[in-house]
Amino acid sequence: MHVLADAAAAVIEVAATGAPRWALVEAARRSVANRRAAILAGQAADATIDPAEVARIANELARPALRRVINATGVVLHTNLGRAPLAAAARAAIDEVARGYSNLEYDLAKGERGSRHDHLRELLRELTGAEDALVVNNNAAATVLGLAALATDREIIVSRGELIEIGGSFRLPEILKLSRGVLVEVGTTNKTHRRDYEGAIGPATGLLLKVHRSNFAIVGFTSEVSAEELVELGKAKRVATMIDLGSGAFVDRATQRAWGLPDEPTVAETVATGADLVTFSGDKLLGGPQAGIVVGKHAAVETARKHPLMRALRPDKLTLAALAATLAIYREARRDPAVLDLIPATRMLGATAEALRVRADQLAAALGAIAGLTIAVEACSSAVGGGAMPTAQLASWAVTLRGGAGHKADELDRGLRRGGVVARIEDGRVWLDVRTIAADELDTVAAAVRGLGR
Repeated sequence: MHVLADAAAAVIEVAATGAPRWALVEAARRSVANRRAAILAGQAADATIDPAEVARIANELARPALRRVINATGVVLHTNLGRAPLAAAARAAIDEVARGYSNLEYDLAKGERGSRHDHLRELLRELTGAEDALVVNNNAAATVLGLAALATDREIIVSRGELIEIGGSFRLPEILKLSRGVLVEVGTTNKTHRRDYEGAIGPATGLLLKVHRSNFAIVGFTSEVSAEELVELGKAKRVATMIDLGSGAFVDRATQRAWGLPDEPTVAETVATGADLVTFSGDKLLGGPQAGIVVGKHAAVETARKHPLMRALRPDKLTLAALAATLAIYREARRDPAVLDLIPATRMLGATAEALRVRADQLAAALGAIAGLTIAVEACSSAVGGGAMPTAQLASWAVTLRGGAGHKADELDRGLRRGGVVARIEDGRVWLDVRTIAADELDTVAAAVRGLGR
């Protein structure tokens, strides 16, 4: 009874912190169980329940499983951390649509049923030059839908050097099989020529497919058929063509080079080749929400739109709202390129080493001296991530932490993660790459680091 009374007192004391009742009750039960186990094991002499333990357990139970973290890894499009953070306008658009009903599938002008696919069609056509466009829930879905729409039970010709595998062991041959297409491999891993495609085309050919190697690179003795060449061949042989861009850059090549990035074909350039379908992601280089975007010839897009799979792959209202707001920024960027800074991903990719050094110095100054830690500001390299531009290395700056006795790098990293900060470990040190730390997150990072010295 003494243990239960202590637990009840602890719950009353902790209740003032605002933890929900169910979490407090469960935390008290676990605290009592822990104390009993300790007494039975001879590890405790009394049954006193510590209110701090009840509070800790209650807060852990009440904390959402999916929550915001700070990305200090320097990987801009970090797949495990949700890839692109959304622009303020995209977040506001989500809030506006989520707070009530919407005209998702209702035509306000006609007063009758509408289509969710109409909301972004004109904007995507304007930005890409495509005849038509639709949105699905991710680029893997866009690829599956495109293949199913154009080449069900038909041969799909693709270079061996483009038989990619993306995260989660999701392999292109398996995607083709899911789409009921028949894979025909041509060329070799490092070299594929136009004649390889020509020799493989036959009566059963339904599609020429080109896949962007977004998460790896082949260098050295190499050769591949360009998108323009493949589309030209497809037109000559009356075979449909589809190009999977993976990332989907809307920023022109001159800007990419100014940021220190390798040339990435833009969506508009790829559409201009005349491909029947072009697919790409919304949450990679575009910097929007997770989505798959399909643009291209009207007949091909319409076939995809009417395919039975479309119902299973269609996007929800929140995705459409966020994507529309993100694309609107790109439309404005045609007049004023500076507005690209409104999109977190493009702002981070375009940040200069000089500006990042200033931010790293600010973080180091906020930390000051912390017992048991050696703190330094050091140059480093950031990555684009998200299966985009695998060879790109962006010059950056980081604050590094080296622990003394009893403060190994993995322990420091674990402590930071408890504070919601995800960093990286190299050379026995923890690196806080400021490229992916927003200016308004510096104080939170500093507080998490100071907590390590306690």
